[in-house]
Amino acid sequence: MASSSGSKEGPSRTGSRRVSRQPTMEAKEKEILEPIDIAQMVPSSLAPIVPILRVANDLEPSNPRIAYLCRFHAFEKAHLLDPLASGRGVRQFQTFLLHRLERDESETHPILTTSDSREIIKFYELFYRERIKEGAIQRKPEDMAKNYQIASVLYDVLETVVPPEKIDAEVKRQAREVKREKEHFVHYNVLPIYGLHGLGVGVTPTIMTLPEIKAAVSALCMVNNLRMPRIRSTASGEHNVDDGDKPIHDLLDWLSLEFGFQKGNVANQREHLILLLANIGIRNRHPESYTELQEDAVKVLMNKIFKNYNSWCAYLHCSPNIKPLADIDIRQVNLLYIGLYLLIWGEASNIRFMPECICYIFHHMAGHLYNALCGKDTQLVTGENNLPIHEGDESFLREVVTPIYQVIQKEAQRNKGGTVKHSKWRNYDDLNEYFWSKDCFKLGWPMNRNADFFVHTEEERPRNKSVLCGRRKPKTNFVEVRTFWHLFRSFDRMWVFFILAFQAMIIVAWSPSGTLAAFFDEHAFKNVLSILITAALLNFLQATLDIVLSWKAWGSMQYTQIVRYILKFVVAAVWVIVMHVGYSRSVQNPTGLVRFSSSWATSWQSQPFYSFAIVIYLMPNLVAALLFMVPPLRRTVERSNWHVVLLLLWWAQPKLYVGRGMHEDFFSLMKYTLFWVVLLLCKLAFSYYVEILPLIEPTKLIMGMEVSTSREWHEFFPNLKNNIGGVVSIWAPIVLVYFMDTQLWYAIFSTIFGGIIGAFSRLGEIRTLAMLRSRFDSVPTAFCKHLVPSKDTDKKGQSRKKRIHMADTADEHAKNAKFSPVWNEFIDSLRIEDYISNTEKDLLRAPYSWNAISVMRWPSFLLASKIPIALDMAKDLRGKEDADLFRKIKSDDYMHAAVIECYETLKEILLNLLIDEGDTKVINQIHDEVIASITEKRFLTSFRMSNLPQLSSKLEKLLVLLKNDEDREEQHKKNIVYILQDIMEIIKEDVMTDRNRIHLQEVERTDDKTDPMFGNINLNLMEDGFWMEKVVRLHLLLTVKESAINIPTNLEARRRITFFINSLFMNMPDAPKVRDMLSFSVLTPYYREEVLYPMDELNKLNEDGISVLFYLQKIYTDEWANFCERTGLSDETDIDQHTDEVCHWVSYRGQTLSRTVRGMMYYRQALEVQCFLEAAEGTTIYCPYRNGEQEIHYQDEHQNEFWAHSQAVADMKFTYVVSCQIYGKQKKSFDSQDQSSYKNILNLMLRYPSLRVAYIDEREELMNGKSEIIYYSVLVKGHDQLDEEIYRIKLPGPPAAIGEGKHENQNHAIIFTRGEALQTIDMNQDNYLEEAFKMRNVLQEFLKPRHTRQRPTILGLREHIFTGSVSSLGWSVSSQETSFVTIGQRIRANPLKVRFHYGHPDVFDKIFHMTRGGISKASKVINLSGDIFSGFNSTLRGGTITHHEYMQVGKGCDIGMNQISLFEAKVANGNGEQTLSRDVYRLGRRFDFYRMLSFYFTTVGFYFSSMVTVLTVYVFLYGRLYLVMSGLERAMLEDPSIQQTKSLETALASQSVFQLGLSIVLPMVMEIGLERGFRTALVDFIVMQLQLASVFFTFQLGTRVHYYGRRILHGGAKYRATGPGFVVYHAKFAENYRMYSRSHFIKGLELMVLLVVYEVYGHSYRRSSMALFVTFSMWFLVASWFFAPFVFNPSGFEWQKTVDDWTDWKRWLGNRGGIGIAADLSWESWWDGELEHLKHTDIRGRVLEIILALRFLMYQYGIVYHLNITHHTKSMLVYGLSWLVIVTVIVVLKMVSIFGRRLGSNFPLMFRVSIWILFLGFVSTMIVLFVFCGLTISDVLASIIGLLSAGWSLLLIGQACRPLLRKVGLSDSIKGLARGYDNVMGLIIFIPIVILSCFPFVSEFQKRLLFNQAFSRSSDPSDL
Repeated sequence: MASSSGSKEGPSRTGSRRVSRQPTMEAKEKEILEPIDIAQMVPSSLAPIVPILRVANDLEPSNPRIAYLCRFHAFEKAHLLDPLASGRGVRQFQTFLLHRLERDESETHPILTTSDSREIIKFYELFYRERIKEGAIQRKPEDMAKNYQIASVLYDVLETVVPPEKIDAEVKRQAREVKREKEHFVHYNVLPIYGLHGLGVGVTPTIMTLPEIKAAVSALCMVNNLRMPRIRSTASGEHNVDDGDKPIHDLLDWLSLEFGFQKGNVANQREHLILLLANIGIRNRHPESYTELQEDAVKVLMNKIFKNYNSWCAYLHCSPNIKPLADIDIRQVNLLYIGLYLLIWGEASNIRFMPECICYIFHHMAGHLYNALCGKDTQLVTGENNLPIHEGDESFLREVVTPIYQVIQKEAQRNKGGTVKHSKWRNYDDLNEYFWSKDCFKLGWPMNRNADFFVHTEEERPRNKSVLCGRRKPKTNFVEVRTFWHLFRSFDRMWVFFILAFQAMIIVAWSPSGTLAAFFDEHAFKNVLSILITAALLNFLQATLDIVLSWKAWGSMQYTQIVRYILKFVVAAVWVIVMHVGYSRSVQNPTGLVRFSSSWATSWQSQPFYSFAIVIYLMPNLVAALLFMVPPLRRTVERSNWHVVLLLLWWAQPKLYVGRGMHEDFFSLMKYTLFWVVLLLCKLAFSYYVEILPLIEPTKLIMGMEVSTSREWHEFFPNLKNNIGGVVSIWAPIVLVYFMDTQLWYAIFSTIFGGIIGAFSRLGEIRTLAMLRSRFDSVPTAFCKHLVPSKDTDKKGQSRKKRIHMADTADEHAKNAKFSPVWNEFIDSLRIEDYISNTEKDLLRAPYSWNAISVMRWPSFLLASKIPIALDMAKDLRGKEDADLFRKIKSDDYMHAAVIECYETLKEILLNLLIDEGDTKVINQIHDEVIASITEKRFLTSFRMSNLPQLSSKLEKLLVLLKNDEDREEQHKKNIVYILQDIMEIIKEDVMTDRNRIHLQEVERTDDKTDPMFGNINLNLMEDGFWMEKVVRLHLLLTVKESAINIPTNLEARRRITFFINSLFMNMPDAPKVRDMLSFSVLTPYYREEVLYPMDELNKLNEDGISVLFYLQKIYTDEWANFCERTGLSDETDIDQHTDEVCHWVSYRGQTLSRTVRGMMYYRQALEVQCFLEAAEGTTIYCPYRNGEQEIHYQDEHQNEFWAHSQAVADMKFTYVVSCQIYGKQKKSFDSQDQSSYKNILNLMLRYPSLRVAYIDEREELMNGKSEIIYYSVLVKGHDQLDEEIYRIKLPGPPAAIGEGKHENQNHAIIFTRGEALQTIDMNQDNYLEEAFKMRNVLQEFLKPRHTRQRPTILGLREHIFTGSVSSLGWSVSSQETSFVTIGQRIRANPLKVRFHYGHPDVFDKIFHMTRGGISKASKVINLSGDIFSGFNSTLRGGTITHHEYMQVGKGCDIGMNQISLFEAKVANGNGEQTLSRDVYRLGRRFDFYRMLSFYFTTVGFYFSSMVTVLTVYVFLYGRLYLVMSGLERAMLEDPSIQQTKSLETALASQSVFQLGLSIVLPMVMEIGLERGFRTALVDFIVMQLQLASVFFTFQLGTRVHYYGRRILHGGAKYRATGPGFVVYHAKFAENYRMYSRSHFIKGLELMVLLVVYEVYGHSYRRSSMALFVTFSMWFLVASWFFAPFVFNPSGFEWQKTVDDWTDWKRWLGNRGGIGIAADLSWESWWDGELEHLKHTDIRGRVLEIILALRFLMYQYGIVYHLNITHHTKSMLVYGLSWLVIVTVIVVLKMVSIFGRRLGSNFPLMFRVSIWILFLGFVSTMIVLFVFCGLTISDVLASIIGLLSAGWSLLLIGQACRPLLRKVGLSDSIKGLARGYDNVMGLIIFIPIVILSCFPFVSEFQKRLLFNQAFSRSSDPSDL
């Protein structure tokens, strides 16, 4: 909380008379603002008065008059802060506060005295005595901080009200004491600051008593031997007010004074550093003997933090400035350097994305620090006189951070919201890479503001040309140019390989033999060698692209790099010439492979020139192959900074700071090499034998045909030989399939390998309840093996051995005692989350260890029906031996355990229940008789087994009475006694064969003789929870039947239980003790998503009368029933009384912040439980019982101590920060939604006290007399119903305005995270308590010894998609996403080694990434998918990314059709930008060949292959259209020797399967089969197809292709918020049309026309079933693209909805647009938005659009010559006449439009006459054409198609040339034409919907389709 000491020169109390003013606020405004806390309304410019108003609110209940005085003081101070009320919202606030003061003045009066002055003095003295002086030792630090805050404000008010001469000296003394001590009692995050300074006031928090914290604090406070920094002041003196009084408590205080860091930054990094040192220092050490921070712990932290800095210095060949000093302790010096780096990083703001820039800053400041420690002049001299480096607390921000930030900001402004080309502005990477060169040292230190780095180009060059204007800075090292050529440039080796392989296969297939034996044929082999000419040409292309695409970066490149590019180009050109010349000379002397090899071995001197050229050309490749086989050598060479090595590598690869030595170990290399070798062999064999070889012979025949006379149109190139047009039409689809089908082969191989790896990982071993029951006896052992730390972890290498020994030899009870508490916490969490009922919870809970029971006490669900079965077995064993009975019982371990436990528990219950000694002796006699009979093997003869069921029935009644703890009346006691007596009577008379063995009369009774036998019982036991647990469990054992075998019934509960148990048998690292584990934080970015669903939204009915609450009640029927049972909700009328619980129940089933926070806070709960169990080990562990969800109480004082210790350790190990970027705005906003979000976030902080919220605060402050917005990063926590400010760090400017918002949001909050690891969690994620128990195992992966080159830097975790049960579409999406986050990530991580960061919930090595640019990249547009770039960055900088599946985190996906499409568009946009990025280029060039293949096909290659898939369909159909329209196909088919269709059809069939989603379906089926069984996988697959999942996947293929291609060509990518939620509404037709018109409908219509024209005019596939499948798949694609949005649209085929949609569609289409008119209200506004990408594209993009538009003219050209009216004329005049008709139609329509506007209103009759004349003329013309020219109906239909296609082509060209057409006045014509086409296309799509809506069963089928999952869960879809 920000504090204020007030103004000491404020007005006297008499000034309060001024509050009596005329009211200026309207009654309505008062009514609105009155309920709002005044402190929330304070404008940002008046922020200092917020603490005063909060104090007033706190004091109002105890003394309203003092609260009034505080508010008056706030009013006066507000006037002083802004006398003119010029700030935003200040005048309104002052008016409202004035009204409040008027009311308070009249309603409040002094309580303690009679005047205000004496009242405030008296109250201050009383407050000081009670809250400050007395009881301070017992109060918590946060309470003391609040008290000192109140006391400080009270004294400020006192000074305002009371004249100075009337203030007592004692009061002044108290005020001085408060002011002095207040600095130590501020609100803290984890560590209370007063504890750091050694103050002994107040209760010392447990965390401050931990030895590791004490040691770290002690080491940090060693400052006595350091000289005090010289205090510097500014010229104005504004920063040196209290410099002389600043205490130096620790090293960070010293650094702050030396360099001018902000106070909030120092406090934040102080705690950060202490926790890092404490966690590293205590690891593998005994806490009892740990008293001092060891140097090795500091060294470990130092090495991790400065590894990148040292690498940077080595790269630039400069000495690091981290130097030891002889006379200062090395540990102290190292801590100073670490603290300096953390302080720089903590205040660097957006510069944190530029790690080498931070290295540069640290480099100079570390040199400054070294000089200061040496006692030299603190001004670092660089050859000239320099000013002091800092002046005041904000000098580092002002002098260092702000200038660099301004450079970033100005560059970001150039991109104009992402609409400007990347080449015209510098992003984060460009600016950071400036510091990869020694040129960065030209900036000097202090940095020279006139350096070229800080000079910017103005957007508009000033008219006065004499004004100096900096030139635009060039890009650095790389230019992101929008072109598909990036794919070739980045992955040139792959394309070269595939192209050369394709050429070689064609040459071999073309040879006479057509087999691989052609290699031994001298002519064929010589032809194969021609591929090297192609290789040289491709190399030349690569060199050309390097120059062209990097041209705009040459201005920043070193001259050596430019020379390299030029030489590469020259050498490549020379090689092209050499290869051509050499090959042409060697044609006369061909040789086969064997002769070629043997001749080189015998007489290499006589080889031809071409052979020498081949050897020389391949030499670099041979060297690279040798280095490929020795990864360590290659890694060492590439990472070397020696000048000799750099000179040798200069030609091979450009010198870069990143991307060096990215090579895995030899074993990993062999694994992914084998994967790709086998895959490529299969792919090439398939391509050769299926695609290429069968086409060779038909191609030869076609090339030899003479068809010039058979042409059916005018041939533009009649002299072309070999029918090249037909050959291209046939081969083009095959070529595309060849380059695309590797993606399909990858899908097949990744599925197979992923399944094998998953099986070896033991995934799916336990997937059903039956499997769980069969393996549960080994679960405690597995649990202790993996989740219980070994007792001796100090001796490395022995942990696993000791643990196995424990698992084999330790007592089963000890294992169960460790397992039961954790298992029960898990089961309790399932109950709290309403996945199980109370009964199921009792059955699933494991009983705690109880020494009185001699057998394992298993959960009751395992022992279901065991006792009844045992009783039936015993009853049937008449005349048998005892051994038979015992053998049958012991054959079932669970039955044996149930019988023993039931017997022993009953004995203990009875002995505890009975008070009289005589009664207990009877019980003991019966027990002795049972034992004796068993020992003497006469059990069946001593007891009648047939009467045991009767005895069991009585016992059940007894237990029911004992469980009924609500009735304690005397009659209840008598009933229990009667049942006890009946039980004893049955035992004596019916069960025992010899009743005389129990002599009741011989038992001496010392008790009251008047009581009956068994009449004195102790009912107080019913208040003992531990005893009652025994009663409940015994009742369950006796009564639970076989139905309990199927519990839990909830599918989600089953899944979680089985996965948790299965994971215990998987391979995971040993669990360390909680004290030894890595500390970690969780970070969640939040913007404006839902926090908690409000009740009014849940009850809001949609247009179908369905509410969200009703929807979820139907879908989650069992969970709602469990919720009602837990909360006591009986019916719908009680919901209003449980509003909060209902809102939480719904929110926990949606994708809300509440769900995410609850899930992440399970980490803390798990750590507390684990730490408690470790601390309580060896003692009697009692079951904790929970009060609600938060508080835990224990019955033992030692347990309370254990729990306090556990909470302290959890605080040290775990932190959760939610970065709510606009929390400050929401807090001050009057918008109801913002206020709701603010209150819900505040409630989250109050519900979870350890939750922290970071936000960007905007304050309006006066700077140099002007009001400016100042930005701060603020961290708050919840306390005492308010949010309390912990840290406030000033920023150089708006942090989120530079790059992508989400990643900037993460970056500003990352400084508040703690620990060595950081898990990033999105807003749509969840966590589970049972999984949180495994977090320390996961973190141990960072420390796990490995054979690979280094430890991982990112740990990937699997995800569970929890939205699959919402709808059938959600199920399909969740299945697809599940396969990606499981088997997809698994195969990427191992063996392919190309897993990156694909989002969350990955765990980062925080220190590694904070020193290398953070956990994401944030440059505008290019880093749209910023998450994956963190994986790229980590890999490029030498990191390793792994994937682990023994732990899972929940994740929600979009479940509505439009939501899913928006998400797919967002991802496709991101991949389009990735294709252009430097990261993809560098990874593609620096990876070895096989790893590069993995990288390509798992990232951008998937999207490019998808685009090629669709492109193949286009090429095939346009090729067939050419063959049909030209007449070439007819001529070919009339030749019986042509058999070219089979291979073509087969190849196209393969891509059709791909088109149907095989690459998605295969991994999905494999993963479901692996984890749930292949039978289930097959059923799920069939059900998915019945739910039209193939339609959905095919539709999303179009989404990916559209947005991926458009983003590369034109840019304009932007983040698309998908708005996750429950989709229970019907999307209107106009909404679907707006979303899918350009991406699907237009393309679908084009393909449909192609197919129709081909079917009408074509003849090639009339007799081929394979061809029918190919064309069917294309028709399927068309239908999917047309109707998928309506099939998956709720109520999409209801008649009334269809009618409403048509009305809405026509209204939308007819509305005019304009400025401010939304796209959903007007077609014109939407159309302008759809052309937005063309407004910002370059000339190349417009030309490409025009070229692509010309394809539609092919329809018109072909159709014209096939019209009957042409009489088979092939003259060019026919085509010219067709254009004449088109122009005439356009002119006529334009004239009608113009005259309609001009004459329609003024001369309507004339206009109508003109229309009739035109109509009659048209009819007359058509009659003449029909009668005299031979026009037919088919001609008319064909002409319409041709006319529409030509018009569409003209429209696309007009849209591309719109700026030009706007100048000539034709823009409106284009708009009108576009409106007409949209009208026609909408009508074409709408007609089938209308037809289907006429049949009610279609709508019913759709409901069953959409809500199939809900239907299977016993809910009626018709209700939904």
